[in-house]
Amino acid sequence: MSHTITVRLDADLAEWLVRESDRTGVSQGKIVRDQLERAKAASASQSFMRLAGIARGPRDLSARRGFSRK
Repeated sequence: MSHTITVRLDADLAEWLVRESDRTGVSQGKIVRDQLERAKAASASQSFMRLAGIARGPRDLSARRGFSRK
């Protein structure tokens, strides 16, 4: 591992992490890394959403010259 971070957890989340680690036999660090990877994958699958609302132009694209329905 190349980076170390410190995260402060509230009591409920810390208890969940301990229980999950004990239940699965997986280290707490591995659980946190896995959850971060899931969040990363979920955000990558919707990267197109960063483009929502930035297009400029007429609402009805058929209003462009040469493509008019009139």
